[in-house]
Amino acid sequence: YGPQAPEGNPALVTDDTQMAIAVGEAIIAAPKPLEPNSLAQEFRRTFLAWYNDPENNRAPGNTCLTACEEMFRGKSWLEASQISSKGCGANMRVMPVGVLNVDTITRAGIAQLQAAMTHGHPTGLAAADLTAFVIADLGNGGTPNDLPKRVRDYALSQREVYHTDWLGELWYKAFMLPTPQAYIAHGWDECLGVLDRLDMALQKMDRETDPCLATGAGWVAEQAFATALFCFLMYPDDPITVIRRAAVTSGDSDSIACIAGSFAGAYQGIDSWPADWVERIEYRDRILGMSKGFSSIHSV
Repeated sequence: YGPQAPEGNPALVTDDTQMAIAVGEAIIAAPKPLEPNSLAQEFRRTFLAWYNDPENNRAPGNTCLTACEEMFRGKSWLEASQISSKGCGANMRVMPVGVLNVDTITRAGIAQLQAAMTHGHPTGLAAADLTAFVIADLGNGGTPNDLPKRVRDYALSQREVYHTDWLGELWYKAFMLPTPQAYIAHGWDECLGVLDRLDMALQKMDRETDPCLATGAGWVAEQAFATALFCFLMYPDDPITVIRRAAVTSGDSDSIACIAGSFAGAYQGIDSWPADWVERIEYRDRILGMSKGFSSIHSV
């Protein structure tokens, strides 16, 4: 839609939202308490349902398509995961994980697992974890003012934490990284690097210049995270302007806007969006059903 309000009835969504629904519906369907093997099976099921859906016609990313094709042909998700890809497909769909009422370790494991199903690069995992962290932080009363510091502190605390229970031997596929700790640290280091760029952008706070010039075009996961967070922090009290600023960029604008909108929604709540948008959004019933299903999920 560019800078315009969503049009049509239904107002069509992108592949980002389609895959976020797949993540959310897998979490709801999985046995409780949530555990790695059964949840991975549900992610596989819902991702393949998305892959084969005739409505999967919104220009999805090559990594998601390739990994899903390999799973469709019978490979395990570990075999199908694209170890060289850190595309923003890893974190554009992670919103449902951020709103889960689970402990920090479980949230991190689920965020990284859903990314790893398709994107095996450690930076994709770290960026998905960070994205879910921000959604959870804002949804639980965190304020925008010192959010960048909390993000950095979290990234530093997780730098060598490899969630073996959730990721298994994924790190073995990264031949140049000798240990699971070295593997995941590489991802967190790249995220910390783009957080440096975010800090510089926030010091200047230039709302007129394309934010992609400051924090990256968003085709890769860490840049999508940082640019989305930059857009949110420009207008934390104006969620519609957050989405508009994110959508009117030179990069992967729909994914940047998807993530930025997740931040704005977590901070402001559902009532911050125009009622007309809520009524017209494509897949409205599935989204509302997902919201109701999440209310009963918690750590055990």
